[in-house]
Amino acid sequence: MLQERPTRAGRANIAPIPLEADAPHLTITGELPRELNGTLYRNGPNPQFSSPGAHWFVGDGMLHAFHLENGGASYRNRWVRTPKWLAEHDAGRALFGGFGRKLADAPASVTDGGVANTNIVYHGGRLLALEEGHLPTEIEPGTLATRGYHDYGGRIKAPFTAHPKIDPKTGEMVFFGYNASGPLTPTLSCGSVSATGKVTRLERFETPYASMVHDFIVTENHLLFPILPVTGSLSRAMAGQPPYAWEPDKGAYVGVMKRNGSAKDIIWFRGENCYVFHVMNAWEDGSRIVADVMQFEEAPLFPHPDGRPTDPEKSRARLCRWVFDLAGNTDRFSQTYMDDLTGEFPRVDDRHAGLKSGHGWYACANPDAPVSEWLSGIAHVDGSGARRGRYLLPVGDTISEAVFVAPGDDAAEGCGWLLAVVWRARDNCSDLAVFNATDVVAGPIALVHLGHRVPDGFHGNWVGAA
Repeated sequence: MLQERPTRAGRANIAPIPLEADAPHLTITGELPRELNGTLYRNGPNPQFSSPGAHWFVGDGMLHAFHLENGGASYRNRWVRTPKWLAEHDAGRALFGGFGRKLADAPASVTDGGVANTNIVYHGGRLLALEEGHLPTEIEPGTLATRGYHDYGGRIKAPFTAHPKIDPKTGEMVFFGYNASGPLTPTLSCGSVSATGKVTRLERFETPYASMVHDFIVTENHLLFPILPVTGSLSRAMAGQPPYAWEPDKGAYVGVMKRNGSAKDIIWFRGENCYVFHVMNAWEDGSRIVADVMQFEEAPLFPHPDGRPTDPEKSRARLCRWVFDLAGNTDRFSQTYMDDLTGEFPRVDDRHAGLKSGHGWYACANPDAPVSEWLSGIAHVDGSGARRGRYLLPVGDTISEAVFVAPGDDAAEGCGWLLAVVWRARDNCSDLAVFNATDVVAGPIALVHLGHRVPDGFHGNWVGAA
């Protein structure tokens, strides 16, 4: 295990950084595996300008690229130059508040508040920055230059999820979008894009109510759409109240659709009230569908409709297993917590996405540390959800989502590395930490050191060298 620098607790890492930088030769502690040849792309909010009342998580997207090659490392970061970013850059000030809301003094000609700040995926030969309220934004690999919205030849016009799923067998990308009939509407779209980048399916359907649907579930033969009670309301928004709010009286629903079927055949299951931002994985077990998710008893970040906050003790995510019995005589699905450890940002070996998996990882909190705004460790679980190991950073440091990288397509599941960006509170700078994926307890085998910090962000993915 590498010796790590001591830290000082009590500082946050969510403020934006005001720079775009290129660092061609980064210092490395330890030794990077020579098989790690490619780029880790990360995305997260980094507001160009502060905006009254806007939460940090709706800030402009900033991409961070760590390129690893033959034991060396380089870094580059760039803002995603969305229409919003360009308009505000030209104006020299903020023009939008949260959720794409225009400020009262913004020019009438400025209408697009997209931020492209949540995820970045590579599919069909294109690198795409994603945010669930808008179309994908195409990014030039290497330079990180923004190429603009990609609508697949005009086939896709509705919002596009930040969490599409790529089938490891076929290369097909499955996606959905909420608010498909306009802002705060109960309509979802869903579709698929072939491995070569062609839209092969697109349809819409109505859900029980308008909900913020951040992620969905894909197995080999099914699609599952969680409609959970973070509700959208246009009337609330127009009255100056929260556009999205926690309304547990609405109930929790999950719609199950066959991948080769139609939206008109969706079966709706009911469950206990909860909220889920992220799914670890799901698979089919005979007539059952099993899904491992990070479940909150009450949603964080969003208040009740009257503005009251949700209960912070219930607004923490824990690994939970959902089971749907498609052959059973019930419309209920079971929800079983598998650990009491607070965590988020679950990942698996993507070669097993939608299939039975034996390994999973998520960023976790330190139960012995003071309550903080972010996560400070990695938990490793097996296919039954049992914890196989846990690594915790020094108190005060924070960690991003850990991305799994295999040494090759034929490597055994879980054989490979986890890549995660770590913020060092004492030095106010960041490292890229590389872990042996099946031995996170031992700590990082290599650290790539930056001269500045990377704000705590959202999601990223590895793109191997061609």
